[in-house]
Amino acid sequence: MAHIAPSNFGNLPTTLPELRPGRLGLSRVKPARLGFTQLQQRRLQASHLRATTEPLESQPASPTTDEQSAKPDLVEDKKEESSANQEAGFIEFPNKDINRRIALASSFGAVGLFFSSRLDFGVSLKDLAANAVPYEEALKNGKPTVVEFYADWCEVCRELARDVYKVEQQYKDRINFVMLNVDNTKWEQELDEFGVEGIPHFAFLDREGNEEGNVVGRLPKQYLLENVVALANGESTIPHARVVGQFSKAEERKVHQVTDPRSHG
Repeated sequence: MAHIAPSNFGNLPTTLPELRPGRLGLSRVKPARLGFTQLQQRRLQASHLRATTEPLESQPASPTTDEQSAKPDLVEDKKEESSANQEAGFIEFPNKDINRRIALASSFGAVGLFFSSRLDFGVSLKDLAANAVPYEEALKNGKPTVVEFYADWCEVCRELARDVYKVEQQYKDRINFVMLNVDNTKWEQELDEFGVEGIPHFAFLDREGNEEGNVVGRLPKQYLLENVVALANGESTIPHARVVGQFSKAEERKVHQVTDPRSHG
């Protein structure tokens, strides 16, 4: 018969195993229910076992320093600045090679502009004189003629050289362009004949060599062009027969003797 010991925890009994005689000797009786203290110990053991078998929770990330947190911010700022420049239409130059190419292209452009301006505007009086038709030949070939009296020291003559050159290039196959230097004593008779008092002096002659009119001094290119067109078309009169602008006085000329009898300069 089993004895029940009194328990200090209310109605929870503490049982003791009872041995009974059997055929093979003493047999063990089924254990009785555990008391409160034993249950508490079992629970603690089970809780410890679960704690050791469950996977460890992820450890919290180590705190980042200010410098580490600032790096992503800088990257984001650069991305935002780049996108803002692209939206605003600015071109970024990521390396020196592109800047070098741009500088080289600008240099070539400047050189090309310089030579193009020289080809168009760099005409001198000597160039006009070198391409001019000799005066004696102009009087014989049966073409209308434009005679320009000029001097190398004449500022207005140099300024108008570009306009004269352009008109000459347009009509040189139909009109004689003659250049007579007032400093050359060879043309004293022509100076008196055409009444040259100021230069540049442009005399317009028909096919027979008769003067139809003249213009003197600094005048718009249109005056010269329209007179040349009238001569080329064989008109009896020219639209600008007596026009005077700002000029240099012919009396200031520097007279020199002719070194080459065939010279028309």
